[in-house]
Amino acid sequence: MNPVLEPLFKTVRATHPKADLRLIERAYDVAAFHHRDQKRKSGDPYITHPLAVATILAELGTDDETLCAALLHDTVEDTAYSLDELRADFGDNIALLVDGVTKLDKVKFGDAAQAETVRKMVVAMSRDIRVLVIKLADRLHNMRTMRYMPEHKRQQKSRETLEIFAPLAHRLGMNTIKWELEDLAFAMLYPKRYDEIARMVSERAPRRDLFLQDVIEKVSGELREAKIKATVRGRPKHYYSIYQKMIAKDVAFDDIYDLVGIRVLVDTVRDCYAALGTIHAQWRPVPGRFKDYIAMPKFNMYQSLHTTVMGPEGKTIELQIRTRAMHNRAEYGVAAHWKYKEETTSGAAKVKQVNDMAWLRQLLDWQKETSDPGEFLESLRFDLSVSEVFVFTPRGQVIALPEGATPVDFAYAVHTEVGHRCIGARVNGRLVPLESRLGNGDTVEIFTSKSPDAGPSRDWLKFVKSGRARNKIRQWFSKERRETAIEAGKEAIGRAMRKQGLPLQRLMSGEALLALARDLRYPDVSALYAAVGEGHVAAQSVVQKLVQALGGVEGAEEDIAEAAVPTRLKGRPRANSNAGVMVAGDPDVWVRLSRCCTPVPGDDIVGFVTRGHGVSVHRTNCPNVEQLNAQPDRLVQVAWSPGDDSVFLVAIQVEALDRPRLLSDVTRTLSDHHVNILSASVATTRDRVAVSKFTFEMGDPKHLGHVLKAVRTVQGVYDVYRVTN
Repeated sequence: MNPVLEPLFKTVRATHPKADLRLIERAYDVAAFHHRDQKRKSGDPYITHPLAVATILAELGTDDETLCAALLHDTVEDTAYSLDELRADFGDNIALLVDGVTKLDKVKFGDAAQAETVRKMVVAMSRDIRVLVIKLADRLHNMRTMRYMPEHKRQQKSRETLEIFAPLAHRLGMNTIKWELEDLAFAMLYPKRYDEIARMVSERAPRRDLFLQDVIEKVSGELREAKIKATVRGRPKHYYSIYQKMIAKDVAFDDIYDLVGIRVLVDTVRDCYAALGTIHAQWRPVPGRFKDYIAMPKFNMYQSLHTTVMGPEGKTIELQIRTRAMHNRAEYGVAAHWKYKEETTSGAAKVKQVNDMAWLRQLLDWQKETSDPGEFLESLRFDLSVSEVFVFTPRGQVIALPEGATPVDFAYAVHTEVGHRCIGARVNGRLVPLESRLGNGDTVEIFTSKSPDAGPSRDWLKFVKSGRARNKIRQWFSKERRETAIEAGKEAIGRAMRKQGLPLQRLMSGEALLALARDLRYPDVSALYAAVGEGHVAAQSVVQKLVQALGGVEGAEEDIAEAAVPTRLKGRPRANSNAGVMVAGDPDVWVRLSRCCTPVPGDDIVGFVTRGHGVSVHRTNCPNVEQLNAQPDRLVQVAWSPGDDSVFLVAIQVEALDRPRLLSDVTRTLSDHHVNILSASVATTRDRVAVSKFTFEMGDPKHLGHVLKAVRTVQGVYDVYRVTN
């Protein structure tokens, strides 16, 4: 036997004793022969990749055909070995798997092409799920060795992994693969956020581990006394899942990380409920936090009891209680279909046939319904990443919807026409707004309009959660309706301008309108017109905002250089302060440092003669200098000449994982370094990143390095730098 294969065979013997090792060795020999002259970006022989993919799959316990296909998965695409030769050598099944994986690899990735890839993947999955399992293992090994790839490739593959492959692994219940894919992609896409979470975890780990050990011993002791044979262990925390919880639950790192997670593994389903009773007798359960996924398994075959209790020191403890067979299924998902085929614990039904998985059929339905690949991908991404709630029709039929779904999602799940004509809803016998969220076990009744003109509202797109509802609403607002709305909107804006006697040509210029559309969160001017035409935005308010944006009608002819400078920061006037800049040939002229790029000594600078405000000094690479170059006769040479009383404006940006008291900690650090803050702005993004901008005065620009270093030590801050435009 080839010694290189010994580690692989050792794993195969442990997880799949009946596998045909001779067939696997033959597949390795063929792959090694055909890849013999190829190298990976890391410089390793190419065969190391298929071997690593096969090893990952062996750990999941896949069958020998899948392992052979994994070893051969790149031969048809990358070598002279043809699919017909492979079929002759290894049979139809292995050839079908290799062909499926090859088809997935062949598609070029762009926005639309990426969606096409996912479609092909879904089709390939529906024929044989093992194709996707091989693809996931292939992606996992590629992510482990991604550091050898160029930066743009790393970003693209990591985003794909996070948006498509990790959710698919989750849908197949393959949590071990999912967690590793997420953490690798997270570290690659957002290295600073990843490092900050890793640092915060390591700082708290010792204290938390002691508490965890104490809880494990107490739970084990209680179960021993109750004569329940169980294994109790802590649950590993994955960095990306910590970050996701911070976003989803909108809480700070400490609140999530201090939540202790325990897993209890027992032998039978009866023991699961007995262990639950024992733990609830010892510690008070938190109301509303108990979920029984044994009686009602999740979509991906996951079964477990979840409960949260108030443990020692008043800290909450999350517990998962499951049998060992359920645990294997939770870790390996669809792969457990092969690994634990023989197991039937206490008469529990065997793992469902993969082709019966409802979500797979649902994806295939969407694929037929949705013509635009980008739209298909969006609905797929969205639907893969959410949990589900189960609600009832008035006749008692169960309908599964994404978590946070509304009566409108329910209406579209029942029938497209019911969705389009929906005008109201009753949940559990009470009238509710259409945007209200549905909970598990709700009974929903929909009221529909009899009017022939009934149709959905564009506002529904803001709150619907299911891909189906989103697609159907968008389809309703077809091109014809949109064009009518655009024309009506354009006409309404024009009328409002004429009524006020405003300069139509100037105000309706493309750039001004586009900027306003972006400010109002519309993708383009047409969308703004459509919103006005449909009555979502008043034409009068659009006109007012346009006039304001151009500085009032009188200010329309304002000098371009002065218009380029942002609004003045509120601070005391410093007419006599020394700007620390000399103008060539005229040392007495009044100089001011521009606020759009806040130049400091050391920056390359240029002067611009303004009307009535002396010389304004910009950095040479300031975005506004391009406009100033159009008037070369007003540009003058300037040079730094800072004195003891010179004061400079500096703008910095601080990026941090959001948490309570973050702003006060950052401002305290700045004031500790004797920084006089003139203005501050803070915005928190949906992914719980707080971006703060501070503008302050500073006498010695060399002091800036110490300030930035100090701010970086604030908990949660992962990046801080000077802003120069």
